[in-house]
Amino acid sequence: MLIIGGGPAGSTLAWALKDTGLKIAIVDKQTFPRQKVCAGWVTPEVMRMLDINLDDYANGRILQKINGFKISQLGQKQVESHYPGEPVSYGIRRIEFDHYLLQRCGADLILGEAFKKMDKTSEGWQVNDKYNAKLVVGAGGHFCPVARAIGAKGVSELAVAAQEIEFEMSPQQKQNCTIKEEVPELFFTPDLAGYGWVFRKGDYLNIGLGREDKSKLSSHVKSFCEQLILERKIPADISDKFNGHAYLLYPHAIRKMIADNVLLIGDSAGLAYPQSGEGIRPAIESAILAARVIHGSNGIYNQQCLQAYNNMMELRFGRRLPKPNLMERLPMFIKKFAASQLMKTHWFTKNIVTDKWFLQSHQTPLALPTTCRCER
Repeated sequence: MLIIGGGPAGSTLAWALKDTGLKIAIVDKQTFPRQKVCAGWVTPEVMRMLDINLDDYANGRILQKINGFKISQLGQKQVESHYPGEPVSYGIRRIEFDHYLLQRCGADLILGEAFKKMDKTSEGWQVNDKYNAKLVVGAGGHFCPVARAIGAKGVSELAVAAQEIEFEMSPQQKQNCTIKEEVPELFFTPDLAGYGWVFRKGDYLNIGLGREDKSKLSSHVKSFCEQLILERKIPADISDKFNGHAYLLYPHAIRKMIADNVLLIGDSAGLAYPQSGEGIRPAIESAILAARVIHGSNGIYNQQCLQAYNNMMELRFGRRLPKPNLMERLPMFIKKFAASQLMKTHWFTKNIVTDKWFLQSHQTPLALPTTCRCER
């Protein structure tokens, strides 16, 4: 089996199948550790699914405990919610998190080599004219070349576009930073097209903005940062450049997830949660579900056999809705008015925005398979 992409989805799939006797290799055009644009927080459920020892992970890595959130619509008063007891989420740096998962996954690592082509063979596929595999798994993110090879068009899909930055603050910047380490701040845009965030992880500060409407994104990011500087939430002397990325929201993604001897997981399949845009937990869960199907397939990976993965994904995430749902069809002036009022209330910001949209507290943790590594 050949996995294209060494991020959390790809490394989790390899790890989940580590003791099953399958020969697995991961190909990635980058060498690790590598920088990855991402806000970078994960819930305790993700850490449990990955069987990560938190004390071990925190040894030499950032593991920022999160016990609250500040939520607002841009320009309105912020509403703060706190969660006593154990952390409800953890801030991580993707350069550390992804490398950690990749190092323990047990697969053969082919790093620093870009995917160039895949050609059908009698038993599966040949990648880059030299790697033969019965199953090729696309785990290369929104622009995954495997997704394109089986029909994803990319430019025709409605994607969320984001720009963000993560940098280590200078002593002066740390002294002046008013963002609490354990309380990320989220700012929804008045036009309801996206949200921005400011998130402190120890000495690091992460700032970003994502929008479903990618038009003039840089201008929106600039205005957002100017507002944060005015409120003295972020330094005025940020020298690093913002980096961009894109992802698909699961309900509206149109790309197929399976073909003969091909399967897509993570952002390559378009799995981000619709309200928060989070992609790490869906990526992990898609990898675990894929592991179940692969382990039970007896080496047969035609589209009919892989249909079980599609079925499991629909049970877990629901059916895709390529057309707008009832709420999305409401007149914009009604949605804007309702949002501006609801964002001022503690009940809505805590019970809906943080609990449901960002923490997914209503979602029952995925039952892990007994035949795969991912239960241990």
